[in-house]
Amino acid sequence: MPLETPRTLSVIVVDDHPAVRDAVGHAVGGQSDMALVGGAGSAAEAFELARSARPDVAVVDISLGDAHGLDLVQTLRAERPGLAVVVFSMYDEAVYAERALRAGAMAYVRKTEPTSAVLDAVRSAAAGDIYLARRAASRILARVALGGSSSSAVGGDGAASSAQLDELTDREMAVFQLLGQGRGPDDIADHLNLSRKTVETYRRRAKEKLGFESVTELLQFAIRWTYAQAGGAGRYSPE
Repeated sequence: MPLETPRTLSVIVVDDHPAVRDAVGHAVGGQSDMALVGGAGSAAEAFELARSARPDVAVVDISLGDAHGLDLVQTLRAERPGLAVVVFSMYDEAVYAERALRAGAMAYVRKTEPTSAVLDAVRSAAAGDIYLARRAASRILARVALGGSSSSAVGGDGAASSAQLDELTDREMAVFQLLGQGRGPDDIADHLNLSRKTVETYRRRAKEKLGFESVTELLQFAIRWTYAQAGGAGRYSPE
């Protein structure tokens, strides 16, 4: 009886930075069990590519020029429930890994990880398994064990903790992240397809949940947090 030939996984890469997209695509194309079937630099391109190429796995960045990555994950999963999504992001797993899983992703990998981690995540996601860094997995399991509770204490320097960021809804977190990139309410409204009033409501809720007295304090913290996620000087450039 002839041996069954392993199925080749078809993969698309969605990232608005061509260098990152090319690097991941090259790594995928170099695997005997994977095939790169396309790349996209925006959510709109990703949606059309997912429809036409019908990939097994999509590697998706959270920060895209025309949409928030978690919205794209939800849209892709709604359109193609069988599609496995790997989120590949610069943002800390402590804040976004659980959100990505709730949105329908099967894996979360930081861009600080080696490319081999992305390839492992693609294989795991395609097999129907969750893939997380050990730290993120331990944290999520701990939250489950504690019933999902989280601390709401504010540090002495006024900086909100990752636990407090967990209190933000996905929309509030998206607005917070875009504030940290230096975007104004009108720009955020266009980016997320919301009204300015709705954006201001999410901003106010984020301010209250994070324990800040003013929008200025919220903005300062959002910028510091976003800068820190990008790794510090020389690695953060608001778009």
